[in-house]
Amino acid sequence: MDDALRVVAAILLPPLGVFLQVGLGWDFWINLFLTIFGFYILGLVHAVWVIARE
Repeated sequence: MDDALRVVAAILLPPLGVFLQVGLGWDFWINLFLTIFGFYILGLVHAVWVIARE
């Protein structure tokens, strides 16, 4: 899957972008925690970072 599509998914819903990149690993759960508990911007930054490093 194209990274640009993952980034767009991450902008809309950060855990989705991470899930599309790494599946249900630690990065997904960290991102879900950040996004659910009100840290959308941190979740977004984390998602883009995970997508960029892989």
